[in-house]
Amino acid sequence: MLNGLSTIVRDRAAAQAALQPDLKASTKPKLEARNLSFYYGATQALFDVTLSIPERSVTALIGPSGCGKSTFLRTLNRMNDIIEGTRATGKVLLEGVDIYEPGIDVVALRKRVGMVFQKSTPFPKSVFENVAYGPRVAGHRGSKALAELVEACLRRAALWDEVKDRLGDSALELSGGQQQRLCIARALATNPDVLLMDEPASALDPASTAHVEDLIFELKQNYTIVIVTHNMQQAARVSDRTAFFNHGHLIEVDATPKIFTRPGQKQTEDYVTGRFG
Repeated sequence: MLNGLSTIVRDRAAAQAALQPDLKASTKPKLEARNLSFYYGATQALFDVTLSIPERSVTALIGPSGCGKSTFLRTLNRMNDIIEGTRATGKVLLEGVDIYEPGIDVVALRKRVGMVFQKSTPFPKSVFENVAYGPRVAGHRGSKALAELVEACLRRAALWDEVKDRLGDSALELSGGQQQRLCIARALATNPDVLLMDEPASALDPASTAHVEDLIFELKQNYTIVIVTHNMQQAARVSDRTAFFNHGHLIEVDATPKIFTRPGQKQTEDYVTGRFG
């Protein structure tokens, strides 16, 4: 497995270099978790996690089921707040501002830190209205400007050419892969800084998965992306940095090529080589 992952990492690095010969990966943090712990009632799910997430990059969170990676992802836009009895300690900084400070507008936060879920969740509305929903709620009413925004978001989600003649059709009539890209377009419509993706391709066929992975690769030029994936080959293909979680602890984070070819921790090596997980 490690040899296969090494090949994937090298191929992705070569593709990035060919497309962006003068662009170096950003090291400026967009998000930072500092000594973050999280609890579901009396059960502690995250233990003192400190992790910096660079802007305009893809950070993959990997680890076995129940390791805390999805819980961590949801702390980044306080999605866990909707679960009764949860609490967090420590800090999560978005451009230096702690999102857990009293008085933070959580609705505004989730506009800036959008989320795409494992199962595509289009609204039972038209394709157009799915993308226009967020801007309408935010007060955008001009029909021409709204139409231009919907088109721009569908183009950024690599979906426009497939649905431009179906904008009035129900989003539920789209294929699974198209629905997931529609959900990405819907998230982009609120003009976020960060996109969180919780196993966005796990329910998709290989062709649709490839579409979503290519889209992630393109979107990172303008967005900071954090993706949870159980698929290590996918992490190797799409991410710049990879963080390995186990039993609620962040075990190791580093550049993706290093995690998959020269991990610094034995637990990481055992996981990426398939010895457990």
